[in-house]
Amino acid sequence: MVGVDISGRHEEDGEYRMVAAAVHARVDSARIRSVEGIGFAAAREGPTLDATLRLVATAVGNLPEPPSGPIVAEHGEFYEEPAERVGLSFRPEFKYVESIGERETVQAAHHAAYAARDLLL
Repeated sequence: MVGVDISGRHEEDGEYRMVAAAVHARVDSARIRSVEGIGFAAAREGPTLDATLRLVATAVGNLPEPPSGPIVAEHGEFYEEPAERVGLSFRPEFKYVESIGERETVQAAHHAAYAARDLLL
């Protein structure tokens, strides 16, 4: 599965600098077993749904290997849009977090996106 997160959806000094991280991991129901790769993407456009979807798709596309499992995010990441609508932008599939292992992977993506954004600033 791939956990995704975006950092920087707020304006700073008159501009946006969003960074997305996609963490490809093998998980069980309660924890991460291994991290297979991390993809990043950055953008300076405002945080619209379309911009967010493009940014995350780019981060997932920058993974060393295409994921075979779902792409997973927190509900707020895509402005509370239904998973079915968000899923139109991703393959193999998209869903919101359901297990502890998925939540841990999204949390790892959060830390990666935040750290990468700090490096860019």
